[in-house]
Amino acid sequence: MIRAGTTNARYLGLATVLLLISAHGHAARIDHLQILDSLLKKDYDRRATPTNHLNNATTVQCELYIRSFGSISPVTMDYGVDLYLRQKWQDERLKHAQITESLDLNDPNLVKAIWKPEVYFPNAKDAEFQFVTVPNVLVRINPDGEILYMLRLKLTFSCMMDLSKFPLDNQICTMEVASFSKTIEELRLEWKAEKPVIMGKGLRMPQFEIVRILASNCQESFQIGNYSCLVAEFYLSRSVGFHLVQSYLPTILIVVISWVSFWMDVNSVPGRTTLGVTTLLAVSSQSSGIQSGLPQVSYVKAIDVWMGTCTAFVFCALLEFTLVNYLWRKPPCTRPLNVARGSAVNGEALTRSASTGLIRRTPQETVCFSF
Repeated sequence: MIRAGTTNARYLGLATVLLLISAHGHAARIDHLQILDSLLKKDYDRRATPTNHLNNATTVQCELYIRSFGSISPVTMDYGVDLYLRQKWQDERLKHAQITESLDLNDPNLVKAIWKPEVYFPNAKDAEFQFVTVPNVLVRINPDGEILYMLRLKLTFSCMMDLSKFPLDNQICTMEVASFSKTIEELRLEWKAEKPVIMGKGLRMPQFEIVRILASNCQESFQIGNYSCLVAEFYLSRSVGFHLVQSYLPTILIVVISWVSFWMDVNSVPGRTTLGVTTLLAVSSQSSGIQSGLPQVSYVKAIDVWMGTCTAFVFCALLEFTLVNYLWRKPPCTRPLNVARGSAVNGEALTRSASTGLIRRTPQETVCFSF
């Protein structure tokens, strides 16, 4: 009984210590938030950049973490991504000696109270902010005044593709991040030093393979000023497996089937005609199906050359049957025999028709046609 009471006392003491530590941490966090509130209320202008008083441009480091990369549509020439945009900068106005730990804020009111870089995506056609189940935004304030601003976005980027080598083509698609209202004298965007663009683990695209990713800086010039911007270039190589199964193999088989007519009897007119016309319609239908998934461009694509060649082979097979059937039905012809009227060949009389010039064995068999 004494040992049991001693053990219970130890557990009770440990629980009390943990409770005190938790209460102290919670109280310290409340104190940090109160200090942050006092800093925001005291001479803090969220409209001014952190280095506005120094007349220097505020440097913001950017990073993209891509969660999903959708298929690139050749018709609309765009693709959708789900990504995290992470921005990091230094704001000395939020630095305080009594703040000893990082503060993670997701309260919309607190997020709106601090200065944030006003960036946008120049080549984005559509954008959505994620609200499920809470607004996907985070602001982390470190004790040294460094701020991490992270938000999750669903974007649709445009990607102008050159389809002249389709489906054996390589494409370059970009993601652009630029300052919207602050010129380069006030805001300068930079990529993170190491791995500025990170792809999610196990991320794969259905029709392309990502060869490499190149992140670079750029500058946009307008009449009202120059603006800092960032560009991430994705070098993509199209996978031919889908088109090999859906386009190349079916058309090869159709052309081979059209060659079957070469071994059919020349007198089998209905069968050879049906086979030739059917294969020609099959190639045309296959070509129409492929073109329905492509934009109407003015230049010739590699798939157009392939489908045109297959159509030409099938058409030539049908044309060959027409020529052979015509020659088969035409009676044999030789040069005119220079014989006199009433001559005999093999003991049979030969006569020449005055109207047609045909030499006939009289009375039943024609020897040749000539004029």
